[in-house]
Amino acid sequence: MGLLDNFEKGLERAVNGAFAKTFRSGLQPVEITAALKREIDTKAAVVSRDRVLVPNMFSVRMSPADHDRMAGLGPALIDELTDLVQKHAASQRFQFAGGISIALQADPGLTEGIVQVDSRNVKGQVAWTPVLDVGGTRHPILKGHTVIGRGSEADVTLDDSGASRRHAEVQWDGTRARVRDLGSTNGTQLNGAPVKEAVLEPDSVITIGSTRIVFRVLAQASAPAPGGRPDPATQRHDMGGFWGPGE
Repeated sequence: MGLLDNFEKGLERAVNGAFAKTFRSGLQPVEITAALKREIDTKAAVVSRDRVLVPNMFSVRMSPADHDRMAGLGPALIDELTDLVQKHAASQRFQFAGGISIALQADPGLTEGIVQVDSRNVKGQVAWTPVLDVGGTRHPILKGHTVIGRGSEADVTLDDSGASRRHAEVQWDGTRARVRDLGSTNGTQLNGAPVKEAVLEPDSVITIGSTRIVFRVLAQASAPAPGGRPDPATQRHDMGGFWGPGE
């Protein structure tokens, strides 16, 4: 279950004064999501009849106390935010010029419960990086075959008694991925169903024993346009394949 799954989806309430009065414990992740959605909708620019361009680099500013709380959630929060931004853009048929980038920043000028988003559009080449997310830890997938299992010889080692030493493998050819069970004792599941071999789509969930493994494809914005290089602290994440024509 994602970090934001416990919150009402599509929440679009105000994120400044009204929110600060309602949530005395400080900023909540769902409020950041709502602010990012509004920023996208506000900055959407019609380039042509079939092309509406939106920002792809976001700086999310909040009070130092809120920033410490959000930073404590780790990189999984950025993954969740990026995924929801991408899905919102896809639902509105918006397009990006480069990889999505979200940076959380502490702003001493803001009080708890207040969030502000700055954004810009930076065009750049995209480097696709497939990873397996196990409990918030990302394991890069090797080109060819990446073995998952309990044994020390596995590329991704699981501390799970329900996993065989060489339980399953993920095959990656540079553009597509497949998962294949390696004759394990307890079997492998893909999105809740038993599987022997199947295509892996982004955000698919592989279950081995009691371990939940999420397959992600991270789109990193490489070689941005001159003057458009993002801050080194910025983290870049999944795009899910929604790119404008000619990008």
